[in-house]
Amino acid sequence: MRRPRAVAAILAAAGCVLALSGSGETAAPQPGLQALVDAAAPGDVVRPPPGTWAGPVVIRKPIVLDGGGAVTIDGGGKGTLVRVETDGAEVRGLRLIGSGENHDSLDAGVQVRGNGNRILDNIIEDSLFGVDLQQSNANLIQGNRIRSKELALGVRGDGIRLWYSRDNQILDNEIHDVRDVVVWYSGANKIARNTVTGGRYALHFMYSEANLVEDNRYRDNMVGVFLMYSDGVELRRNHISGAQGATGMGIGFKESSNVVLEDNVLLYCAKGIYLDVSPYEPDTTNRITGNRIAYNGVGVTFHNDWHSNIFRNNDFDGNFTQVAVRGGGSAARNTWEGNRWDDYRGFDRDADGVGDTPYELYSYADRIWQERPEAAFFRGSPLFEAIDFLDRLAPFSEPTLVLRDDTPRFQPPQEPAP
Repeated sequence: MRRPRAVAAILAAAGCVLALSGSGETAAPQPGLQALVDAAAPGDVVRPPPGTWAGPVVIRKPIVLDGGGAVTIDGGGKGTLVRVETDGAEVRGLRLIGSGENHDSLDAGVQVRGNGNRILDNIIEDSLFGVDLQQSNANLIQGNRIRSKELALGVRGDGIRLWYSRDNQILDNEIHDVRDVVVWYSGANKIARNTVTGGRYALHFMYSEANLVEDNRYRDNMVGVFLMYSDGVELRRNHISGAQGATGMGIGFKESSNVVLEDNVLLYCAKGIYLDVSPYEPDTTNRITGNRIAYNGVGVTFHNDWHSNIFRNNDFDGNFTQVAVRGGGSAARNTWEGNRWDDYRGFDRDADGVGDTPYELYSYADRIWQERPEAAFFRGSPLFEAIDFLDRLAPFSEPTLVLRDDTPRFQPPQEPAP
């Protein structure tokens, strides 16, 4: 049973000065909030008076710390603002500003070192890291607005960081101008309905299996989602756009197997999908179905002549190059079935929704920049287009068959929701 607390008495005992205002008591920006937290019993709700309080605060018992949208904790440029060292606590409705800048100590808005905690509806600004979880399971991180410090991209902190943490839910957060969102050595987490903009990796997995990623919006990051040595990940209905630059890609794979990509939208990226030795485990596949891959520099890029990816019922629209293989090889050892290709030149005379002849993609002058990546600078130039035209008209050598789809889908795609 929760017990009422004499807030003013606790603050006075802690040496905290109170300033009276027409709306009630507000705390001066000085130490004292830790005393309120320490005085609370398990299960209590701690509601500090509105105002700015000095951090840090450490929570060591299952209480609720509720700022009600009117409490700011300012770290003064040192350390972490709120550290949760218990199970079953809740931190909500706070504005957290002014962490330290130390990457070694992971200076953050909130550090979680426990299970079953809830970090809800906080504003985290001018904080190196946003929310950091280590060896912490079954936590809920929802509805937070997170922004790192105004530093160069590579030395910002991560918006949300999971390390050896399982069964967490990362939901409905708005994350802007951070370095990455990372999930390392962490499995069975759900990451849904988040928005990430202006970062490096909107979401970076490493050695993390069986995570679910759905309904997120990743815009204008260097990379949308990157999977390194991470098997069994499912990505559904995500909208990824604007991953430009020399290393830009919507979704990237590095030695990852049994991944499901379903109903995602990949727009305006340097590379829509990038595959490097994936799938990696023997007798496994990656299943890439129902995605819209449109207006990218290259729709799908293979790092080498790899195999065992299944591409079904995807829409390829307006990509400068639909599929490319670095080194000039072929992608024909993968399965291509029922995809819609906007450069298909066949007909559908029996109106069954399937092209009468296979879709075949050959590499002509594109072999130049696929074999020598530095030549990609000239891709799209008048000279390069002239070489490509002549190579198609009278090939200098046998063109490379990149892929063959025996059942190309003929009907136009559904337009995605804005």
